[in-house]
Amino acid sequence: MSARVTKRRRENTVGRVEARIPSEQKHLFQRAAAVRGVNLTTFMVDSMREAALRTLEQYESIKLTDQERRIFIETLLNPPPPNKALRAATERYKEMVSR
Repeated sequence: MSARVTKRRRENTVGRVEARIPSEQKHLFQRAAAVRGVNLTTFMVDSMREAALRTLEQYESIKLTDQERRIFIETLLNPPPPNKALRAATERYKEMVSR
């Protein structure tokens, strides 16, 4: 077997996902798939992908209220003067870096 054929087979490898679901849910999923004009497998894979992307987007994004956004922007534009704790942390950092 040539390296090209082996590589092609590896690229086309498909993972398998199995799930046991109540018959009512399967019927619901089949109806929804039919409405979209796709088979059940395509519907389930597409739906899982959409849910995964939405979940990751929610996890990776920071959502602020209008008030929190205003406070954040105001603090960036007009930062308060460094307090005692920040000055001490800066000194510790300078000592660590200079070693």
